[in-house]
Amino acid sequence: MKQFKALKPGRKVQLDKIDPDSHTGLADKSAVERKTEMLTREIGALQEALYADSTQALLIVLQGMDTAGKDGVIRCVFDHVNPAGMHVHSFKTPSVDEKRHDFLWRIHQQLPPYGHIGIFNRSHYEDVLVVRVHAAQMLPEPLRRDKKLFTRRFEMINDFEWGLAQARVRIIKFFLHISRDEQRQRLEARQRDRKKHWKLSESDFTERAFWREYQNCYTEMLSGTNSDAAPWYVVPANHKWVRNHVIAQVVRDTLTAMNPQPPKLADKSLVTRKFSI
Repeated sequence: MKQFKALKPGRKVQLDKIDPDSHTGLADKSAVERKTEMLTREIGALQEALYADSTQALLIVLQGMDTAGKDGVIRCVFDHVNPAGMHVHSFKTPSVDEKRHDFLWRIHQQLPPYGHIGIFNRSHYEDVLVVRVHAAQMLPEPLRRDKKLFTRRFEMINDFEWGLAQARVRIIKFFLHISRDEQRQRLEARQRDRKKHWKLSESDFTERAFWREYQNCYTEMLSGTNSDAAPWYVVPANHKWVRNHVIAQVVRDTLTAMNPQPPKLADKSLVTRKFSI
């Protein structure tokens, strides 16, 4: 498979022109799943080197409509990563304390330390997505009147991510792109599976009415926050095996490019010294 490309900075994204059902050139599902397993093992080894290096970190942002597969990506792609070197965080509705600060305040506190992989299952982008779609309910009245609010938030995010990159935090962002029909089928599958009933919520029904609004917001967000420092990848996600392989490949390639180098042993005699009986 050819290297999966990030969006090109400066170009307007046409999300409706990207096919969520695409196989991205992949054909043999079984062969691809075997290759994905190999990639996940490589990711595990590279994460161990990253942890030993401890001079840089990797931040992975996962965004997508409900059922797009963010949890599934984490389970599959990072299956061989030592949990001690990985931090996963999901940003829910802001707490009372979080609302008293700027929208990026709570993000800073969850950034991965050097040597770690951080995964945001939903992220700071919620504040230019769900908050934008439901501005009447989620924003105070003065901010609702501010027509340039979200343009400024794009700029704040870009500056924030650029600063992270300068501080040796590599950032890669994935939008898991599914179709509306695929989402409905996955929601109906949850209804049929008793073990997944706990995942169902009222919002699964109400939010579908805002599908077009979300797609428009994602289109503007992808166009306004894509950069060389923090690139966006739009991943066709109707097929889980395609989604997992693409993300595993990008993560493996990114870690390889970071080239983590464990420190050299200062006292080489430790290699040959005999242990007491």
